[in-house]
Amino acid sequence: MDSKIRCGWCEKDDLYRAYHDNEWGRPVRDDHTMFEFLILETFQAGLSWYTVLAKREHFRKAFDHFDFEKVSQYDEAKVQALMQDTGIIRNQLKIRAAITNAQAYRKVREEFGSFCDYFWKFTGGIPIDNAPATLRDIPASTPLSDAISKDLKKRGFKFVGTTVVYAHMQATGMVNDHLVSCWRRS
Repeated sequence: MDSKIRCGWCEKDDLYRAYHDNEWGRPVRDDHTMFEFLILETFQAGLSWYTVLAKREHFRKAFDHFDFEKVSQYDEAKVQALMQDTGIIRNQLKIRAAITNAQAYRKVREEFGSFCDYFWKFTGGIPIDNAPATLRDIPASTPLSDAISKDLKKRGFKFVGTTVVYAHMQATGMVNDHLVSCWRRS
């Protein structure tokens, strides 16, 4: 029996625990992984993260392993094929947003050299450590996620409201919201 103390939200099953232990909150510095999380977070909007996480491997296959160059070139035939794919969340607005976001992602990379450079500039490249004592201490959004959301929307991104952005910040380690009692804090 695993005796590690974890953030309470991840104790649903092994899939959630593995995600928590190996990915959530670890700083992401490569554009490929950052794009994957951005697309998955946009599909999560209005749903549980677990729903997306359970379909993650199929999302990878359906979206060319989150190759933003390929996704940015998807045409109407690909949109319709994705709409028929039962392994992903078949929301036409979110599928189209993934393509739009890939196109905007490429433009940000052209301007900043990498999306990670752009994204991390909001914290000066350093993760924000919130040190929450309980799950109730973790916000759904912050003034910083509001500002990033606004900037992303200005750059043409879709489904990047402040709550989605904050979840993205947590997933990619821009903020450390592991509970103070969690073994992953260090």
